[in-house]
Amino acid sequence: MLIEPIIRWLNHKACKPEVPMSNFEKMRHELKPCDVILIEGRSRVSEVIKLITQSPWSHAALYIGRIPDIEDPVLRETLEKHYEGNDNDQVIIESELGCGTILRPLRYYEGDHIRIARPEGLKFNDSIDVIRFCVSRLGYDYDVRQIFDLARFFFPWWIMPRKWRSSLFSTHVGSSTKTVCSTMIAEAFDFVQFPILPLIKVDDEQNIQLFRRNPKLCVPSDFDYSPYFEIIKYPYLEYQNQLDYRLLPWSGTPEE
Repeated sequence: MLIEPIIRWLNHKACKPEVPMSNFEKMRHELKPCDVILIEGRSRVSEVIKLITQSPWSHAALYIGRIPDIEDPVLRETLEKHYEGNDNDQVIIESELGCGTILRPLRYYEGDHIRIARPEGLKFNDSIDVIRFCVSRLGYDYDVRQIFDLARFFFPWWIMPRKWRSSLFSTHVGSSTKTVCSTMIAEAFDFVQFPILPLIKVDDEQNIQLFRRNPKLCVPSDFDYSPYFEIIKYPYLEYQNQLDYRLLPWSGTPEE
């Protein structure tokens, strides 16, 4: 099929940097189940997403933890059926072009630029429901159409030919068995009514109105911008207080 070589071309990745921006070892010890992991992707499709969203974050994954540590026996059994790795692996769930919704070991992103977006105040039972929602999407296809829908959505409506205009708000949005990385995670948090970037308005009587956004419009950077997610970073080179940054191993500026 024509789509397969296109997907392979889009998924082609540049080499990982020799020196990463993030300290993976410290990061992986900090993670908690239901954390959102933001990734600066290196593929061609990642570059498109960065351009569209004007953000370095082109991908998002949900951290599950180690499968044997999952208390819910049904959920644990489902995860075991879909994951062929080691029991001691730290596992994430994500949707990727050409792969659909899958489980992967966290170490897959070792060496990449990543950060943690942690839902502040999320209740334990709700965190399990968020994970359960994402696990229920395992095996779903990646919604290629939505990438183009999202791209068209960023253009002024009136200059677009009708056939190119976004179908995100139409009655039939597409197959219910297709998803993208940030959409799946946004739908999971929406399922437990946890806010990401809600729409806030004030009516004529100065009453605050809170509206839930369409999860299909969510992009990875929304978790970074959200005031309801704590952003946790572990830089490769770090300092402990405001005085120690002068002790970083500066070597001047690179020659042009």
